[in-house]
Amino acid sequence: MSVSASSDPLAELSAAGVSVWLDDLSRELLAGGELKELIVGKHVVGVTTNPTIFASALSKGDRYNDQLARLGAQGAQVDDAVFALTTDDVREGCRAFREVYRSSGGVDGRVSIEVDPRLARDAGATATQAVKLWETVAEPNLFVKIPATSEGLAAITATIARGISVNVTLIFSLDRYRKVMDAYQTGLEQALEAGLDLSGIHSVASFFVSRVDTEVDRRLDTLNSSHAKELKGKAAVANARLAYRAYEQVVAEARWQRLAAAGANVQRPLWASTGVKNPDYPDTMYVSDLVIAGTVNTMPGTTLTAFADHGTLPAHTPAAGDYAAAEAHLALLQDAGVDFADVTEVLEREGLEKFEASWAELGASVSEEMRSGTGTATGAADGGSGSAGLLAIYLNDHHTGATGGLELFRRAAGAKKGDEQEAVLTDLARQVEEDRDALAQIMTDLDVSVDRTKAALGWVAEKAGRLKTNGHLFSRSPLSDVLEAEAMLLGVQGKAACWRTLRALADTDRRLDATNLDTLLERAEQQSTALEELRAAAATRALDPQSAPAS
Repeated sequence: MSVSASSDPLAELSAAGVSVWLDDLSRELLAGGELKELIVGKHVVGVTTNPTIFASALSKGDRYNDQLARLGAQGAQVDDAVFALTTDDVREGCRAFREVYRSSGGVDGRVSIEVDPRLARDAGATATQAVKLWETVAEPNLFVKIPATSEGLAAITATIARGISVNVTLIFSLDRYRKVMDAYQTGLEQALEAGLDLSGIHSVASFFVSRVDTEVDRRLDTLNSSHAKELKGKAAVANARLAYRAYEQVVAEARWQRLAAAGANVQRPLWASTGVKNPDYPDTMYVSDLVIAGTVNTMPGTTLTAFADHGTLPAHTPAAGDYAAAEAHLALLQDAGVDFADVTEVLEREGLEKFEASWAELGASVSEEMRSGTGTATGAADGGSGSAGLLAIYLNDHHTGATGGLELFRRAAGAKKGDEQEAVLTDLARQVEEDRDALAQIMTDLDVSVDRTKAALGWVAEKAGRLKTNGHLFSRSPLSDVLEAEAMLLGVQGKAACWRTLRALADTDRRLDATNLDTLLERAEQQSTALEELRAAAATRALDPQSAPAS
């Protein structure tokens, strides 16, 4: 039974105690006045951003062109340019929400910016960049977003302990959520011990919703049974409701009560990824089914518009019976053969990969715009005029290929667990990593900077290359071994050509070690021999009918 909120659904949602945030930000929204209209007319009281949002923003309109041209003319590195663009947008966003921030006592009016996703597995680097973002934006209503990886937990604690407000993102599992709440409380305890005012520290924990149904439904579809189909479309809300119950349990504990008495603010649950992916489901279900006072729902623009048009509120907020039903549903999934722990692990890994891919796309777009805006390259990593610039481009292209190639070797080795080829491929992967490091050192000796954006694109390209036309879209086929061996062989042959080029230059450039290059070239030839043997064996297994096992 639902209650209609047709007069102004978003107003009713806000009145029910849910903070309405927009999962989007761009210079078009800021400068065009649309964000201000959303604040006034659509009850929007906060904004979240991520690398995908910024990559999309750069592709819309021309409001970034002048700044990119200036940065290009100054010779800015790509990472520095990305940092400048994103922090400028978020700072303006914070200023747009100043009045909301003041009137809500600092609870809402928040704008989030995420740390570089490439740092997600490095707690120290994440905490360091969190401080840099906080100090650069320099607005009190900023949230620094930190992914809830196992390594990120320590960064969350360290950042909170410094008095910096944090939006913890990419939470999928209940176990990780409990650890996030523990990390927040530990940070508050450290801040209190350091004499900081806890009332000025805020946090939200972004629990992802729709992606859970997407992955669970995909697995249920593979079971191909009527019972499995009946279980679809319910896991995400069940998981989120159990997360809220975990939150209620934590804030009732003595540990939290002591912090609250010292002035601490609760870490509000935030429902993220609330856009509905399956067109068969109601397009507002991840809003309507999670109406709980004291929570935040950050919506993409399409979901916000849909709820404003026809959103409804439930007859009651989740209670004990709803929690029991949620537990029962997850148990049914487990009985049906869906490993929910694996679901959440896959979603965290893929979430990071998607953000890294978007970050690479953003960096590549920034690099291209800076070049096109100035008619020159943007720093040593991108090269410049003359032979030195061309050498920088040449070496960075090979370094990019080496990064993607390393991922390919690692994946091929991983696919041969327990097989006699595992040891050979694992050793080759180690050698390829050493070769990439050797190339990076050569670049340093030649005063050529490694373009991290290009390197990231090499990694992303390899990930995309997993969807090969091998006859099996999501699994390996007999052709997988053949195609991978051929790709690895071509990569090693290209690397050997690079060593030969550098060996020729070593005759006139003392910065190059001819003996080292001879060793690298010899090793590349040995790698080619080993890979040709693997390729021939794989081709025989896959394509020679005489080698097929008897049925």
